[in-house]
Amino acid sequence: MAQKNILFIMLDQLRADALSCYGNEVVHTPHIDRLAQQGVQFNRCYVQGTSCGNSRASYYTGRHVRSHGATWNGWPNRVDELTLADHLATCGMNTYLMGKTHMKPDLAGMKRLGLEPQSELGRFLSNAGFSQGEHDDGLHTIGVAGGYGAGTPAYYDYLRKHGYEAKNPWVTWASAMKDEEGVLRNGMFLKYGHLPARVDKTHSETAYTTDRAVEMIEHLGHQNWCLHLSYIKPHWPLAAPAPYHQMYRGVDLPKAIKCEAQKQNPHPIYKAFMDLPQSQTYAKDEYRNHALPTYYGLVKEIDDNLGRLFEALKLQGQDKNTMIVLTSDHGDYFGDHWLAEKDLFHDAVARVPLLIMDPSVAANSSRGTQCDQLVCAIDLVPTFVDWAGGQPQWNWLEGQSLVPVIHNLPMIERNCVVSECDYGVMDFTQKLGRTSDNARMTMLFDGRYKYIHCLGFKPMLYDLQEDPQEFVDLGQDGGYKTVRGQLGEQMLDWSAGLKNRVSVNQSMVDRQLGKAGEVGILIGYWQQNDVPQAQQLVPEVPDK
Repeated sequence: MAQKNILFIMLDQLRADALSCYGNEVVHTPHIDRLAQQGVQFNRCYVQGTSCGNSRASYYTGRHVRSHGATWNGWPNRVDELTLADHLATCGMNTYLMGKTHMKPDLAGMKRLGLEPQSELGRFLSNAGFSQGEHDDGLHTIGVAGGYGAGTPAYYDYLRKHGYEAKNPWVTWASAMKDEEGVLRNGMFLKYGHLPARVDKTHSETAYTTDRAVEMIEHLGHQNWCLHLSYIKPHWPLAAPAPYHQMYRGVDLPKAIKCEAQKQNPHPIYKAFMDLPQSQTYAKDEYRNHALPTYYGLVKEIDDNLGRLFEALKLQGQDKNTMIVLTSDHGDYFGDHWLAEKDLFHDAVARVPLLIMDPSVAANSSRGTQCDQLVCAIDLVPTFVDWAGGQPQWNWLEGQSLVPVIHNLPMIERNCVVSECDYGVMDFTQKLGRTSDNARMTMLFDGRYKYIHCLGFKPMLYDLQEDPQEFVDLGQDGGYKTVRGQLGEQMLDWSAGLKNRVSVNQSMVDRQLGKAGEVGILIGYWQQNDVPQAQQLVPEVPDK
């Protein structure tokens, strides 16, 4: 049987509209665009969580945030949760990692089961099954675990090997720059984004991650493999090496998507996010426009490096065997709607790019097409298993396979997508009268209306057909009472249908059907003659 590989590429905090194939007129991303030209471009892919951790947990489990429970960054998956590596193992495919996952171990669960975290199984469970490869979550500031000492990333040794001597070379070289007076500046501050990072572009995080991926693919050889190549960029710190730091300075930038009316009597949760310091910074156009060229430069740097990777894949003879998938864990407001970062549900954050290139002949008729159906991050696990020749474990999985779209076949269209936010760790949670247990929002989008249930508050509602820029909140508009009621019922139906019966698969259900009478459980029958013939295996009176 022919070899099958999956190259699963994830960028961190990448807006869909930062790619030229999705309409960006500033940044040209030809290598990423080529995936769209050779595969399928999905235009309405939504993540199930709007922070790094909860979104990635959904990507890796194929389950909604409410189902897997890892609702925020650093909150662990339960020790019994199946992940991508588990699902692909049933297909004879090994899963490897190069880069970020943001996953943490369920230490309490492992302790309860008597599992040693540093054992082979413990390491597998600690990082969503990504125990093979190289893990680097990419943020190694002083004070963050892994900043100094034992357990620091291999990237530290790589930088030192190339002459970047420092106790923490990530802080002082990869994410730092020198200003015009030669003063060392911290790349965490947007003010210095116009300066080049101190590392050469050949030694940046993006270049290093790409180099390692090339080496890993060469080493993997002829086994069936899935490599999750997970870049930290264009996530902050916005420190780009030359020439990417200045590539888009002085050009016309797209304006922030916002209007003054949004600040007039906003929803309390929306206002709390607008009042955050980072939102106040990005709300200033001069600050936002100073930072955006660096962000675009980091996107361009990734595209250039992906060009190297795709060429290496071809030279190694693996391009004909390898499905390539590119997406992001979420977007970035970058001043849109007077906000920064992520967490809420406007399209700038919740809608992400998704490109799938299947090299097989079966995908020839769909090459270069675009799909406008509603799809989800949780669709990727069943897609991978389906494409690899396995049978998805539907008792666990809440998405659906996209192989029919990729092979230009009919697919059952979903009627909505759902995304969730847990803001319980935000400083404003108590001010809103919430606790860490009930600071929750759930967004349901049916293709037109985006309905946001806000626990303890009135809902938000946006009509993207009449208001595609999501400026007008209709959550308390009397004219939309019926719409809100219908969407609320739809959300209740969604919640009731989540996969919590994970220990029972369909074959177990099938074996149970109609078996009661065969084992003598005859409920409510008057006499033996009333029992269906197929179940008359039990005598009326047992032998003495």
